[in-house]
Amino acid sequence: MTPLRLVFLGTNGWYATPMANTVCALIETPQRYIVLDAGDGIWRLDHYVKDGRPVDIFLSHFHLDHTIGLHIQPKFRLMKNKFRIFGQPGTKKALATLVNNPFTAPYELLKKQGFDLEIRELGEGENKIDEYSVRAAPLVHADPCWGYRFEMDGKIISYCTDTGPCENLVALSRGADALITECGLLPGAPSPPSWPHLNPEMGAQAAKEAGVKKLFLTHFAAHLYESKQKREEAQAAARKIFAGSTAAMDGMETRI
Repeated sequence: MTPLRLVFLGTNGWYATPMANTVCALIETPQRYIVLDAGDGIWRLDHYVKDGRPVDIFLSHFHLDHTIGLHIQPKFRLMKNKFRIFGQPGTKKALATLVNNPFTAPYELLKKQGFDLEIRELGEGENKIDEYSVRAAPLVHADPCWGYRFEMDGKIISYCTDTGPCENLVALSRGADALITECGLLPGAPSPPSWPHLNPEMGAQAAKEAGVKKLFLTHFAAHLYESKQKREEAQAAARKIFAGSTAAMDGMETRI
């Protein structure tokens, strides 16, 4: 069984800094490329997509640190890949506003210029997409946000950001080969009810409870994690609870 390639293209939450772009990750399978959120780290996508396999982008929600990279998509027209964007109900309406005049080039213009793009809204629960499946469920955040559980090529990868501690975080991650979740709070910090996020211990506890093999922390709050040392401290705090924890950095690659 061929391992899946996981690359972190952006690992900051909120805004980009000299250390990291905003959140985006890439899963390479034998059949396609799967992109997790579209922060401005997506600018690196053409560094890794080197053939004509289709590219599927999954949006967790519409906050700008997860969608601002969509205005970079015209860069990818020369790649000649088929792009699909998946998200919760309301995705088409949200993107018709966000990726449109007067903010950026609208998708209709890009399609006329040869950009092969489709936007699809998913239902809560199990969704079969070609050769793989994805289970979607709501997380706990200030605005509607979905977590995803991907099953493909004999592997399970869970992607859950942004969220506070919740049942669906664990349910979507049960028995996964990898859980990719957020680290929006410093070690020991409580999750604010009005703006729920996770600290590294909360992410590690969810990984332990779900019985995952590996935990990757991403979406580090830009104003709190201003140095690599801060991320290392978060990793150390998480490893006290779940030894298989790793704090992601932009450009980090691994195999699942």
